[in-house]
Amino acid sequence: MKPTIIATALFLFLGQSAMSEEAHDHAHDKKEAGPNGGRIVTATEPHFELFVTPERKLQITFLGDDGKAIALSTQSVSAIGGERSAPIKFVFTKAGVSLVSDVALPKGMLVPLILTVKLSDTAKPVLEKFNVNMANCSECDLLEYACICAH
Repeated sequence: MKPTIIATALFLFLGQSAMSEEAHDHAHDKKEAGPNGGRIVTATEPHFELFVTPERKLQITFLGDDGKAIALSTQSVSAIGGERSAPIKFVFTKAGVSLVSDVALPKGMLVPLILTVKLSDTAKPVLEKFNVNMANCSECDLLEYACICAH
């Protein structure tokens, strides 16, 4: 009976090790920038790109499996960001295949943002919270909020 227990324990340990290694490999997959050079958000299916325009407006573009923009259908997005004492509400309107905010990000290099994304009128909203870091990345040509480096 002891050899069976030892063999089972060894099998479980090796299986666990292989699963951990697989998860480890996926964690280090290289991130990709969106088609406009923005951050790809994977909290929804289809995924979307958050891009800050030169005017500091937020642009949301939904992406197909090939990473290219897809046509909008019933998706809707809203956001709130900036300082807690004076938050800014962002309303998005259709502009080609993207949704663009009515107002710009407030001044500053690090702007907290909460996005609310609904893929349809009946879909449950998905919240995505992060800081939009407008600093230049020291390793790639993107801004930190969209950085694809492994740092």
